[in-house]
Amino acid sequence: MADLHRKLERSAIRFMLAIIAVASIGGLVEIAPLFTIGSTVEAAPDMRVYTPLEVAGRNIYMREGCYACHSQMIRSLRDEVERYGPYSLAVESKYDHPMLWGSKRTGPDLARIGEKYSDAWQVAHLNNPRDVVPQSIMPAYRWLLRTPLKTDDLGRHLAALRTVGVPYTDEMVANAPIDAYGQSAPDDDKARGVTERYGKATHVRAFDGNPGELTEMDALVAYLQILGGLTDAARKTDQTALGE
Repeated sequence: MADLHRKLERSAIRFMLAIIAVASIGGLVEIAPLFTIGSTVEAAPDMRVYTPLEVAGRNIYMREGCYACHSQMIRSLRDEVERYGPYSLAVESKYDHPMLWGSKRTGPDLARIGEKYSDAWQVAHLNNPRDVVPQSIMPAYRWLLRTPLKTDDLGRHLAALRTVGVPYTDEMVANAPIDAYGQSAPDDDKARGVTERYGKATHVRAFDGNPGELTEMDALVAYLQILGGLTDAARKTDQTALGE
């Protein structure tokens, strides 16, 4: 082996060809599975896209680095499934750009955190984590409650996501700022448009407890409360596996 390596190093052409051969093998191993991705990703007819408010919340989640301590990928290990729920499916991240699977957990996995706790709990936890989890080392995000949410560029965010495959319609893009407000104001006429465009099961409520003001807290809580709820594919798969 040492002699072969020495011969390759002494010939630039042979060394270059060896590099190309090794890189080609590695590339083939990585690229080949993509040709069968259509048959490996689960079907989810009930899959819906993120609303503008949820997209804004996801952007805040990434801005604040929440993904550094919380993964969004439940592995098919017994202890993880028992703690967090059905293991994650590829289709659940179909509209995530970028994906936030992760592998490091300073805090719990959030793939199924949606609706596990009330909005009031989420607000209290983000405002000061130790109020609800005394042993928490998570920093407080108090400014979210007093920071108005910027909505005038949400249409551009949806348009950008559409270019990478998320099926937002022209109507969704055009009404993004209005729908962001409407989702957090259930008694406003704008709320009706949200359910018409994104479905009747869409969460429409004052996430931060104040329906008169749209804040970054509204957006982040709206995002957290939909995690694991864009489709029921994982739960249906889990029930099938259990023979129910």
